[in-house]
Amino acid sequence: MKIVDTRASVHVFETRLPLIGKPAGDSTRIVCEIETDEGHVGIGMAARFLPHGVAAVVNHHLGPAVRGMDPRDLEAIHARLHPLVSERGQTIGINLSALSCIDLALWDIQGKATGRTVAQLLGGHRDYAEAYVTFGFGAFDRDQLVEVARDLQAKGHRRFKMLVGVAKGGIHEDAARVRHLRDALGPTVPIAIDANESLTLDEAMRLCRLIDDCDIAWFEDPVRRNDPRDLALLRQRTTIPLSAGQMDGHSSRFRAFVEHDSIDIFMPNSLYNGGMTETRRVACLAQIHDRPLSDAGGGGIFCLHHVAGFRNGTLAECHLGVEQVERQLFLSAPEIRDGRLQVPDAPGFGVTLDRDMLRESLRTE
Repeated sequence: MKIVDTRASVHVFETRLPLIGKPAGDSTRIVCEIETDEGHVGIGMAARFLPHGVAAVVNHHLGPAVRGMDPRDLEAIHARLHPLVSERGQTIGINLSALSCIDLALWDIQGKATGRTVAQLLGGHRDYAEAYVTFGFGAFDRDQLVEVARDLQAKGHRRFKMLVGVAKGGIHEDAARVRHLRDALGPTVPIAIDANESLTLDEAMRLCRLIDDCDIAWFEDPVRRNDPRDLALLRQRTTIPLSAGQMDGHSSRFRAFVEHDSIDIFMPNSLYNGGMTETRRVACLAQIHDRPLSDAGGGGIFCLHHVAGFRNGTLAECHLGVEQVERQLFLSAPEIRDGRLQVPDAPGFGVTLDRDMLRESLRTE
């Protein structure tokens, strides 16, 4: 089996937050397709950052480099591509996103060629993942947070994540929003928080003290740049579990987190870290160090597979914006049922592109 064609394009979708109608974010996708001489077409993807640059890297540099190679030879392919994306040092930024596009499409091909899901190729621990929903955006006021959460409960969601570092009143208002949601949902509903790397170490420490009695499930990306030293200091001073890795979650980054004993939960995202091959490395590192493996950052259907595939997989993310994108982009996508996402039973990542929507959403500049 040989790769005969590669192509990448940029697509933008409309998303809306419930109640207020504002954009839900995360609406851009770089869609990559790799075709083989046996007729298999694999789908890969990246999102958000410098999308036309990512597509150009795939179309003009990485794609041509892998044509003629066997898509199953992942190590050989990465050995050829890594010198192109970084001559020395750690590959980062859009280079990693472009590598993600290629690598995810290769895993999709392998699944389709063998009749197995990517979750099964990764180990097949389960054919589902328990899930949480990212919904608590700064655009909602306190009461709207509660109203949206209750509506999501009625639709089958059981675990919730809200943003902090977004309140105009600073961390005291953040704390008040968290407490308001906790009081409304009761003591047994899991609630996590996410600062998107927006807080200083001091702010994160003070916020943790303010909500210490709210039984927070985890605190994601709490400090700026996710500095491993700052995360380690914060972890020593709070009982709230810390998580990180959604935007720069390559294995070298997680090695630094391990060396500083910085985090409790590993959260790689295959759309940004170089693909499922790199996520597999992170997952094995998490297993070695007895850490749970989760998902964050809008990985959607792709990250569902690594959470389901590995024994230490815990929670997959549902994101209000990502759900809307995937419902437009794919002919069918998993729907939440009683707090759980089922891995599609079709091979590979188990989804089929909606070609009509792909044409409508195309952006050339």
